[in-house]
Amino acid sequence: MRPRDLHALPKAHLHLHFTGSMRHGTLLELAERDGIALPDSLVSEWPPQLSAADEKGWFRFQRLYDVARSVLRTEDDVRRLVLEAAEDDVRDGGRWLEIQVDPSGYGARFGGITAFTDLVLDAVRVASERTGLGMAVVIAANRTRHPLDARTLARLAAQYVDRGVVGFGLSNDERRGRTADFEAAFEIAGRAGLLLVPHGGELRGPDHVRTCLDRLHAGRLGHGVRSTEDPDLLARIVDSGVALEVCPVSNVALGVYSDLTSVPLPTLLEAGATVALGADDPLLFGSRLAGQYATMRAAHELSDETMAELARMSLRASRAPDALRDAALADVDAWLAAPAG
Repeated sequence: MRPRDLHALPKAHLHLHFTGSMRHGTLLELAERDGIALPDSLVSEWPPQLSAADEKGWFRFQRLYDVARSVLRTEDDVRRLVLEAAEDDVRDGGRWLEIQVDPSGYGARFGGITAFTDLVLDAVRVASERTGLGMAVVIAANRTRHPLDARTLARLAAQYVDRGVVGFGLSNDERRGRTADFEAAFEIAGRAGLLLVPHGGELRGPDHVRTCLDRLHAGRLGHGVRSTEDPDLLARIVDSGVALEVCPVSNVALGVYSDLTSVPLPTLLEAGATVALGADDPLLFGSRLAGQYATMRAAHELSDETMAELARMSLRASRAPDALRDAALADVDAWLAAPAG
């Protein structure tokens, strides 16, 4: 008997980067419109072959991301990206999306970080109304920039509490900069009531996860998958209820694990960790939300009961309104109760 359709499984998407959510076709169309030359790895050789096992590999990944971001030239481009990301998540069973953006990467072209944040939040509002997908924004600082820039973004995020911003993050290469230097920014965001969601535990191991917990007071961890390398740390994560935003396809693409069967999702689940599967940057990794569920089901021979529980965990770890979360959880139960095949 065929397993149940994962596209029909209601779920929340908690780890999706702004430019990285762009459709490949949209990238090609916008680049052609403005005469932007794209590297072969974003055209004929897409999705690109990536590895961040060393800093040279990460630099290549970041260069491709920056090239992709450069095609966003107008307000309509931004609105299109957000709407298409929402449409793609709905197609994959998404009921709630928290899209992550660093306004400092776009402010120069769109009138400053405040104006760009206003634009994104309005685009999110419109996309949510048009698609029926619940949506919110996580503002993320870039760890390769000065920690004072992160404080500016934290204050910006705090201004939008209850107006569409639900979290504050820290992204880019974990091996760059000192995570503890961003503590003040996270204190600002935490005092405002934002969920604290730094990246940690992908390109660096358990020691960096501890820093994110101890110094940044993470409520959720972007990735966090390498906490499996330290049983005591994993037990701490389970006991504290910190959710892990696990992105299997990007873990393999960036060389963190050799193949999908090596992604230690079963270890996390057996330990009792809260896991929310995410697509990270579909534009660069070639796989969207439902694809993460499908690859993990195939790689680890997971049952539909396990897939349903992964979906429930994603919803519970989200900042979705109670009514939306409860309705989606009921629909997960209905998905599992329906006959397989």
